[in-house]
Amino acid sequence: MTMTTPPAPPEQPRNALHGITLEAVLTALVARYGWPGLAERIPLRCFSSDPSVKSSLKLLRRTPWAREKVESLYLFMLRETRREGQAGGAARGPKPG
Repeated sequence: MTMTTPPAPPEQPRNALHGITLEAVLTALVARYGWPGLAERIPLRCFSSDPSVKSSLKLLRRTPWAREKVESLYLFMLRETRREGQAGGAARGPKPG
């Protein structure tokens, strides 16, 4: 009897969320915006009333629409960070050459 290995999951090079845990997403958002800023952007009680990563993860894992909002904000934050980095490079002036 030969055992077959399951096929490897497809590569997702364009998916910014691939391989990132929900906890890492939430932690990055809290580091960037803080709990008050996060509650302002996504009005969830778990972000505004005695917020914690643990309680927020519990809600986000049970509530697909809330998780989608958090993931969308994370992707927006990544794009914003990339733009800020590009703007910083352009502000230095043209490359000598």
